[in-house]
Amino acid sequence: MLGVVAEVRLRPREPLRVPIYAPCIKPDAFAGLSEREIGALEVLRGNRKVRLADIFHVEGDASAKPEGLTIRLQGDFSKVRQVGFEMRSGRIIVEGDIGLLTGEHMRGGTIEIHGSAGSWLGARMLGGRIEVHGSAGDYVGSAYRGARDGMKDGCIIIHGNAGSELGNYMRGGTIEVQGSVGLFPGIHMQGGAILVHGDCEGRPGAFMRDGKLIICGHVPGVLPGFNILRISKSVKFGDRRVQGPFYTFVGDLTEGGDGRLHVAKAPNEHLAYLERLIGG
Repeated sequence: MLGVVAEVRLRPREPLRVPIYAPCIKPDAFAGLSEREIGALEVLRGNRKVRLADIFHVEGDASAKPEGLTIRLQGDFSKVRQVGFEMRSGRIIVEGDIGLLTGEHMRGGTIEIHGSAGSWLGARMLGGRIEVHGSAGDYVGSAYRGARDGMKDGCIIIHGNAGSELGNYMRGGTIEVQGSVGLFPGIHMQGGAILVHGDCEGRPGAFMRDGKLIICGHVPGVLPGFNILRISKSVKFGDRRVQGPFYTFVGDLTEGGDGRLHVAKAPNEHLAYLERLIGG
């Protein structure tokens, strides 16, 4: 891990009651600036432009290059949005919860969240690493509504649960959720890989064209656009193998898809009737 060469700390001056849009909170924007210069950066509080220092206490040293700079967010940042927007290098550590669109269009560097994250975590992500030690909202690694440019590269790890439409229009990279997920994980998936250690509320891989979706827990059912191929002893995810056995499906055939949906056999005995279709 890259050692800390310089660190800047932000703390809210008072509890935040309205959304704060702060795409400037990233090492690329802070590097080389004084505390006063960082505090003068503009953010939106609701629909009004204000200075960063009007909302946060700013302390620390930003004299390093972006790759050697850590930004530490201390307190409740759940109303703060777009932290790490288009971030290219360095490190952000969140000591609490963080709001919507964290790591949006991120290209490099690391974001560590020691709390939970709002929806659209890692939206349109192009690189880097995000790790959440709590849970995350809907649309992790996804495209915006009406768009098709989901996550293309990078790594997202969520130690808790995630909401619905995980990896919507995902094209590359990896997402790992150690808890459970909502509806439609991997919807419109075009590439990349998703691993869910827990349960899925339903409809995994809907409209999937390519990529890999692994569900280790319970699923209510598999959509009719998927055909069972085999029972796999294990499935590769990144540089490791996840032990099964898994029911392996191809789909979504309603989209002409060739994606792979792997559903753990043990917690899904209700899918055993499909075994007679293997090789058919």
